[in-house]
Amino acid sequence: MRSDVSFTPAPMSAAPLGASAPSADRRVGPFSGRAHRRRYLLILVGLIVASLALVVLVLTWGNSQIPFTERWWRVSRMRSESLIVIALVTLCQSFATVSFQTVTGNRILSPSIMGFESLYILIQTAVVFFFGISGLAEIDGFAQFVIQAAGMVVFAVLLYSWLFSGRLGNLHVMLLVGIIIGAGLGALSAFMQRMLDPNEFDVLRARMFGNVGNANTEYLWFVIPVCAGAAGGIWLLSRRLDAVALGRDISTSLGVGHKRQVMFTLTLVTVLMAMSTSLVGPMTFLGFLVATLAYAVTDTYSHRRILPVAWLLGFVILGGAYFLLRHVLPMVDTVTIIVELIGGLVFLIVVLRRGRL
Repeated sequence: MRSDVSFTPAPMSAAPLGASAPSADRRVGPFSGRAHRRRYLLILVGLIVASLALVVLVLTWGNSQIPFTERWWRVSRMRSESLIVIALVTLCQSFATVSFQTVTGNRILSPSIMGFESLYILIQTAVVFFFGISGLAEIDGFAQFVIQAAGMVVFAVLLYSWLFSGRLGNLHVMLLVGIIIGAGLGALSAFMQRMLDPNEFDVLRARMFGNVGNANTEYLWFVIPVCAGAAGGIWLLSRRLDAVALGRDISTSLGVGHKRQVMFTLTLVTVLMAMSTSLVGPMTFLGFLVATLAYAVTDTYSHRRILPVAWLLGFVILGGAYFLLRHVLPMVDTVTIIVELIGGLVFLIVVLRRGRL
């Protein structure tokens, strides 16, 4: 005799006997609940609005021409190119730093620890040392830009391949070797700088600090697609970075080739850092600053949520400093110096609070 009573099994998520039922607002995913998701969306929209407002301010401040006319664009051409440079630099610094900190498992480190900036300074110093100011003017061009960017990439990739190929090779040894090589390159640069003529040293010193105004916008046709390709690669691999952040054993058990993923990510980070450093010069703490702020405001493990916020934060910080110190205060040459000073202070605060590196 068939019964008309149906049986509905208990859901798999039911709490065990004696345990309190989970909150209905709690979810499994990049956000802990609806309030967390709303807060993230508000932050993202706020940063987008701030970035657009900053673009409008930079393009229109002090420009008395009718907007979007030929004369208006003629006045705003240099400003628009500076905005593109700022967007590229912050894209490179933010994506590279967040990815580098993920694969190294340390939110204190930054890609500059691998000696990219020391290699850039050495190349600039060697050109002035061997060829003089006239040689720097002759060599300065697209060829030098490509050569020094390619030199940074080849240097880093060879370092990664050499240290990871050995049986005992690991990430910590690679970082230590990178620090030592960077210190050695810096010492060699300092030795050559002491032998320069004072006038040559003054010219060289202007290139040793990151400066948006030093960027050669004639190379943007090359830099934009390279940066977009490298940053796009990191974005497509962001879900794998979520697994890599869990550690070698867990990521391997999840089916992610940890070593291959780390190598590929470090290569993309190298390309981004080479483009940024070759375009505007060394910027040690910008990436660390925006990455640290992005972790704090997003409060999530998802790289697809962290990366865009880090980029927007970098654009607002560097672009805001550029606007204030160029159009409001006559101190345009100190833009990156002040940003680096703030980033250095944040670095010290983070280290002192944690009590370790």
